[in-house]
Amino acid sequence: MERAEQTETVINARDLGVVACTRCLQVWPAEVKTCGRCGHQLVQRDTKSLQRVWAWWIMGLICYIPANIYPMLQTRTLFFVQEDTIVGGAIELIHYGSIGVALIILLASVAIPIGKFMAIAFLAISVRRPSAVSKTQRQMLYEVVEYIGRWSMIDIFVVAILSSLVQLKVLVAINPGLASLFFALSVIFTMLSAQAFDSRMIWDAQQGRGQEPE
Repeated sequence: MERAEQTETVINARDLGVVACTRCLQVWPAEVKTCGRCGHQLVQRDTKSLQRVWAWWIMGLICYIPANIYPMLQTRTLFFVQEDTIVGGAIELIHYGSIGVALIILLASVAIPIGKFMAIAFLAISVRRPSAVSKTQRQMLYEVVEYIGRWSMIDIFVVAILSSLVQLKVLVAINPGLASLFFALSVIFTMLSAQAFDSRMIWDAQQGRGQEPE
């Protein structure tokens, strides 16, 4: 017995003659230009979205390089000063038996940021070129990138807590290194890059539509 093929038909807001506010998600008729709830400008598609995505993405990548080169943490004691990078600090934790903490830092400070860079770049390219990944999977990827963005700051939180707690004047002191600034900027820029992406273009690309002028 043959199985009948089902054609997936997607009806979006533009087909229904409505537009959703990207800030508060309130839905309005297509002719409305300003959201009556939050005052945000309403557009069917943000035609300059990809320009902002790539601009923030490049800035985030530029900041991520020195974030891994310069020391993240500086430990001063009575006799010596020790400076550790992100990876170096994780290796030091493993050496002292704190494998779980080291793995969390490597995941949050290395694996997740690199994964975010790759995911955002893939999403931006996929709306311009044909992709074998379905629209549903790409939408899910976009939501995951937005959700995990804030957790990339865990390394900064650890440095801030240690810096505030371990201040014993001459005996020992822990201070944030230069890498903490670049890492925080990198996280912020990648979050802005993800937020600048207009996910509605995913569905347009899947249906073979181009971006229409506003």
